[in-house]
Amino acid sequence: MSVSATSPSLNRLLLLSPVLLTLLCLIAIPLGIMGYISLLPRNLYGGVDWGADWHWQSYIQLFFQEDFDGNLEVNWVYAQALLRSVLQAGGTTVLCFLFGFPVALWMTSLSERSRNLMVLLITIPFWTNLLIRNYAWLIILREHGWLAQSLNALFPQAGGITLLYNDFAVVVGLVYSFLPFMILPIYSTLEKLDWRLVEAAYDLGANRWKVLRRVILPLSMPGVVAGSLLVFVPSLGAFITPAILGGGKTLMIGNLIQQQFGTARNWPLGSSLSFLLLGLMLLALVLYALYARKAAKAVRQGAR
Repeated sequence: MSVSATSPSLNRLLLLSPVLLTLLCLIAIPLGIMGYISLLPRNLYGGVDWGADWHWQSYIQLFFQEDFDGNLEVNWVYAQALLRSVLQAGGTTVLCFLFGFPVALWMTSLSERSRNLMVLLITIPFWTNLLIRNYAWLIILREHGWLAQSLNALFPQAGGITLLYNDFAVVVGLVYSFLPFMILPIYSTLEKLDWRLVEAAYDLGANRWKVLRRVILPLSMPGVVAGSLLVFVPSLGAFITPAILGGGKTLMIGNLIQQQFGTARNWPLGSSLSFLLLGLMLLALVLYALYARKAAKAVRQGAR
């Protein structure tokens, strides 16, 4: 029987089979292995005891620990790292929006040739390895660097300003790394904006602030939400930037996972931490999907 004679469902399945196979081999099977490892106990010498029975000990260990009498008590170490990661990722997202939205709005006022040039300039950092970019900030923010010396000269009463190995350095590195992910989606949305709406708002007596707040910003929300998601999700699991610019003093969930699979060799705990991080990312995606559905429903109702 020829392919043309088969049912439409089978044709769609055959067309989707390369994508489904890729998702199965690169996502579903590795996630299944990680889930299986998270349910096994840690081997005495590290790794996993493959022959042991399943249990939920690694997930319990995320929030509880045993005292000397064998009773469970709350363990705040991983919860604090998780909260710090969420706050760092949230702060990075807000700063990327504050810096990225004006840039994207300014880009829409340029000529087509200048726009393409700006898009090229924004994507240039992606041509350099992330590790090298973080080491560049390590040189800029170091104690005897030009930036720290300039600030100490301007504010001698501060008693020595430290820019490196703290939360500030981590946020700087994350904002620098993920700022293009905020600018490009917002620019893509603003580029398609009908600027006659802005002119109509001016004709009706609105000033620049009202036009920005009540016309431009609401119409650019799909790009803002998409950019926020693209910044928040990778910032939540970042571990290179906190390890280099934080100097090990700023412990985030990504660093904890790396430590469990590396030096600690506690694979079950690392797997459970990975699934906890995955759950947070899925929650962010679900919230985005709910927002997109609500926005699409509002557009359909407005069209009626």
